[in-house]
Amino acid sequence: MNTVLLVIGAVFAVLAAVLHVVIFRLESINWSRPAVWKRFGVASQSDADVVRPMAYNQGFYNLFLGIGALLGAALLLTPVALAGYGIALFATGSMLAAATVLILSNRRLARAAITQGTFPLLAVLFLLLALI
Repeated sequence: MNTVLLVIGAVFAVLAAVLHVVIFRLESINWSRPAVWKRFGVASQSDADVVRPMAYNQGFYNLFLGIGALLGAALLLTPVALAGYGIALFATGSMLAAATVLILSNRRLARAAITQGTFPLLAVLFLLLALI
């Protein structure tokens, strides 16, 4: 395995994890703030109240993927690095897939999908290149 590319992939996995923890905070903790739900394209307080349970749940999905990416990146530095590789690749690959679904489902969400998917894309790319 190419150690330099592996480290670069791990750095992008950590960045992806941090971003997804921030998204968790927005969706699951700070959703009731108008500035937050407006950022997600919700037009009114009543709409935000209806969407709140879904946003809360979705936030936890983002948290769990972030934890997976962090765990995988951390394990890359241990004797079970291969397990870390698999976990990091799975978590960042899932993040990338979610960003792809987002942009395919609604082209107006392209900016959000690009924001959500760039770090995972780079993590997946460098983690895979590390194998060559």
